[in-house]
Amino acid sequence: MSGPGISVVVCAYTEDRWDDILAAVASVRAQSRPALETVLVVDHNQALTDRLTEEFASAGSRAADGEVRVLSNSGPRGLSAGRNTGIAAARGDVIAFLDDDAVAERDWLRWFAVGYDDPRVMAVGGLTLPVWASGRRPVWFPEEFDWVVGCSYRGLPPGRVRVRNVLGGNASFRRTAFDLAGGFATGIGRDGDRRPLGGEETELCIRLSRARPDAILLVDDRAVIHHKVPEVRERFAYFRARTYAEGLSKARVARSVGAAKGLESERRYTTRVLPSGVARGLRDAALARRGGARRAAAIITGTLTAAAGYAVGTTHPAAGSRAAGAMGVPPLERSREWGRVGAAAPAQAAEDPRPARTGTRTGQEAAG
Repeated sequence: MSGPGISVVVCAYTEDRWDDILAAVASVRAQSRPALETVLVVDHNQALTDRLTEEFASAGSRAADGEVRVLSNSGPRGLSAGRNTGIAAARGDVIAFLDDDAVAERDWLRWFAVGYDDPRVMAVGGLTLPVWASGRRPVWFPEEFDWVVGCSYRGLPPGRVRVRNVLGGNASFRRTAFDLAGGFATGIGRDGDRRPLGGEETELCIRLSRARPDAILLVDDRAVIHHKVPEVRERFAYFRARTYAEGLSKARVARSVGAAKGLESERRYTTRVLPSGVARGLRDAALARRGGARRAAAIITGTLTAAAGYAVGTTHPAAGSRAAGAMGVPPLERSREWGRVGAAAPAQAAEDPRPARTGTRTGQEAAG
């Protein structure tokens, strides 16, 4: 096998996703380009840790399927600290991240590996498609807001493109990226509180680009995963809560890296992609197509609630999370045999809702 060894980190937190976790791991073990290992990090849930450890105790010895290691989050509760635990323990030259309720297509890691042929490439992300619990997209749910449910959204450019940031549930980084920029910052993304925050990937990618200005970050839409959307996230109440929380998260990112960089992609997204979506919805309504007016209204509502969250997050920095006051970039302590990892102290787009899976373009950026 040529190219870098790839470790896959899957962060889990609840036994309610037991079957999903097993499916995620199975999809990694079925890759056409085998992973070096799968690192399962459990977020402060000893029962789940014990159950997964037992599940993979014998399976981990089957080299043909790839080793699976189960670890407990060694940092504070939350996704960022869980990912940092996985990074510190992983052995690969490239570290990929897969959500615990997603499954990867067979060539997922193959396309990630291709991106690293260029030594300047420090991160490669992929295309995330929703799997709706109801079996179909809610008629009111605009594709421009698929980021609400952790998926790629209408407005991202197709092909293999250079971006500002990758989306964390379907992404990979060179290990040296964390040497340069440190780990995921705590106090930005989800931390065990009920508010559905995000944005930690954006903040990390901006720090990485500052630490190494010639770094290239890519999204290759041939690296595909399928992400489950539970029924509760198909509801308008969750849509409002998530867009508001995204505004809070963007305020934290802007405080960390500056508003100019932290919001540059979002400005293009809100001034070009979203107005086009509203116009499309109204046109569908005029043609008596089902859901057009409701999609237009959802875009407007989502934009306004995100703006409200940003305003609150800017004027009241502690709003939204118990961890907000503790935001920081931790150094990553790796296992002794692997040494120490040091630490340095949504978007413009095409109109196609399903980016093409071939071709190469550069110059546009993704939000997240």
